Amino acid sequence: MRNDHLSIPSELGTIRIASSAVADVVARTAARSYGVVGLASRTRVGRLLGRERAASAVAIAEEDGKLRIDLHVVVEYGLNLAEIATTLRSQVTYEVERLTGFDVAAVDVHIDDTRRSK
Repeated sequence: MRNDHLSIPSELGTIRIASSAVADVVARTAARSYGVVGLASRTRVGRLLGRERAASAVAIAEEDGKLRIDLHVVVEYGLNLAEIATTLRSQVTYEVERLTGFDVAAVDVHIDDTRRSK
């Protein structure tokens, strides 16, 4: 993540939210999404991450007051990958905007691998 905190200006002052908190929202939303087997490491392709390191599958950048999110996932083999990516993009955008108040400019979903769920 580029910044430690993201800021939202308001009439009464500035609201600062840790980038790691936003990344956690993204990771939890993705992990609960249909077709997602797990979150993938951005540096080691195909490696599933445990729950405590899931936010490392997410990169967040702020551009012109809006967020750009990169999300790396492993999905269920045999499902429509484009449909899963579209659904993930929509769900992540909704949850981040709802919980943080930030506008989301883009969610780039990287499907790093497919696996059969157990």
